[in-house]
Amino acid sequence: MALTGFFLVVFLLVHCYINANVLFSNPEENFNRAAHFMGSNILIRIMEIGLFLGFILHIVQGYQLEIQNRASRKSRYAVSAGNKTSKWYSRSMALLGTLILLFLVLHLVHFWVPSRFGGLTEVQYDGKTYHNLYAQMQDIFAVPWVVVVYLLGCFSLSWHLLHGVQSAAQTLGITSKNYYGTIKTIGIVFSIAVPLIFALMPLFVHFGWQINTGGVSLLF
Repeated sequence: MALTGFFLVVFLLVHCYINANVLFSNPEENFNRAAHFMGSNILIRIMEIGLFLGFILHIVQGYQLEIQNRASRKSRYAVSAGNKTSKWYSRSMALLGTLILLFLVLHLVHFWVPSRFGGLTEVQYDGKTYHNLYAQMQDIFAVPWVVVVYLLGCFSLSWHLLHGVQSAAQTLGITSKNYYGTIKTIGIVFSIAVPLIFALMPLFVHFGWQINTGGVSLLF
């Protein structure tokens, strides 16, 4: 569970980097170029298979762990200790994971399926043809309820990571009294920063916002 979780954390970092192109100057070209690189690079495509397997394995493991936890406790406690013994998000990982799964399915339908099986418009940069995923985003995020669903998905992801990163580190034995504070801080920053960047993407596209960087691109 911890290993597949860390694998997905790496994916989130890469995906976050690609999405961040939407926030800055010349978002359409920068995002489409970055998305094209991810979709055409053979190593990335091979890793994509591992990513899907990782997602499935992580989800299955999560439900198995929830079932084992419930089976080990034949009856519920007479009095709930609440946040005195654990945070609510650590007790709700199955629910948060289910919400993220539903969000992921919606995200795949909106973007991955059209990019792999057709349905996207095309655009040219320097004489080369690219899928116009940015135009797809504009169509998808023009609908207010879709933006709200994506924001809720990012909210669920944030709470899921808040417990998951620290828990995975502890499970793998890479925490100690000397490093616990640092790892906890990294987990908190990651669980806030990454979902926040994901959440900004539909907001920036929906409202037409842009951070002016004088033409500087995140795609080096």
